Amino acid sequence: MKKCTLLVVGLVAALALLVGATAALAKPFKIGMVDCYSGPPSTYTNDVRDALLLAVKKINAAGGINGRKVEVLTRDSKFKVDLGLAAAKELIMREEVDILVGTINSALALAISDLAAREKIPFFVTFSKSAKISGAKGHRYVFQISENTAMIGKAAAEGLAKLPYKKYWIAGDDYEYGHAVAQGIWDYLKKIKPDVKLLGQSWWKVGEPDFTPYITAILAAKPDAVIVATGGRDCVPFLKAAQATGFNKKVPFFMHTATELATIRPLGANAPEGVIGTSNYHFYYPNTKANKAFVAEFQKAYGRLPTVGALYGYITAQLIAGGYKKAGKVDTEAFINAVEGMVVPSPVGPVKLRAYDHQALLPMYLGVTKKVPMYKFFIGGDLVTIAPENAAPPVEAIKKARGK
Repeated sequence: MKKCTLLVVGLVAALALLVGATAALAKPFKIGMVDCYSGPPSTYTNDVRDALLLAVKKINAAGGINGRKVEVLTRDSKFKVDLGLAAAKELIMREEVDILVGTINSALALAISDLAAREKIPFFVTFSKSAKISGAKGHRYVFQISENTAMIGKAAAEGLAKLPYKKYWIAGDDYEYGHAVAQGIWDYLKKIKPDVKLLGQSWWKVGEPDFTPYITAILAAKPDAVIVATGGRDCVPFLKAAQATGFNKKVPFFMHTATELATIRPLGANAPEGVIGTSNYHFYYPNTKANKAFVAEFQKAYGRLPTVGALYGYITAQLIAGGYKKAGKVDTEAFINAVEGMVVPSPVGPVKLRAYDHQALLPMYLGVTKKVPMYKFFIGGDLVTIAPENAAPPVEAIKKARGK
């Protein structure tokens, strides 16, 4: 009788384990996305989401992540830190997501990064540019897919240093991204070309409705060139103001993403020509088999050409799927160990996630806005490729920023 009882207990225990294992297997793998899906920033963020969804569809068709179907849950931050942070907490606590992804707002990205560190949940930053994300405030649980302000600074400075301009004015959005990108460009430009001089600065609130007074003041100072440090929300409105006032014809200016499709397409044929800009991606460049296939797939799925955000969404999905496949299980610490230093294919070639700071190393393309007959919008002309190793700050600089 005793043996019989032990056998029954054993069978019950085994059955419980089997049921638990089956339940765990059936439980979906959840990706929580917090970003701004309303207003001007959505011209950038929608493609991040859509490219990731396109990749997830293929991942699920191949069996999901370690046998678990992938679900993507999105939340709109409306470009507000408090709303975005509350959404991230809800996704973690109530939805029990396995991964967090977002956001275009650098201040929000830093806030969610702190939350991710406390909750020990991986957070993939897909569009925010602050160098602090993977630099001074970087940690084990945060990953930066988009180029950061230090990388923008190095790439822009390399290009600007080759031009004859010496007297500069800095203008931009008065928040984390604006100041970080301006500082990044200026620090590297001073290092490369010590004789440059900063005449002054202008800072406006995010969502500024009228740039004309600022443009008038800048022109009055008579700089040789201007560094315009606007974020996703104000890029298109500023270029509209530049065209309306003839700003680009009166003084050369640089604006990161000025040549990028998401920025330039909304302006159609009324974009300012000759604006210096940088971007990580163009649907027409590089002219490779991988990029052509990506463009065709995205265009077939959504009826539009992919922007730089699509590249970020694609790379994020590849790293998530590849990291868990390498780890062999859905375990956060094993995943992080697996994904550090991983190289994944992309439309712009192999992209490495640097092990030390979790920064994706992307090429940068510098060019000028240019009108061409085959499109109803401007493109980036005279493109120059800046290799990842020349754009990314060295690991020693990251260690110094972290006080190590």
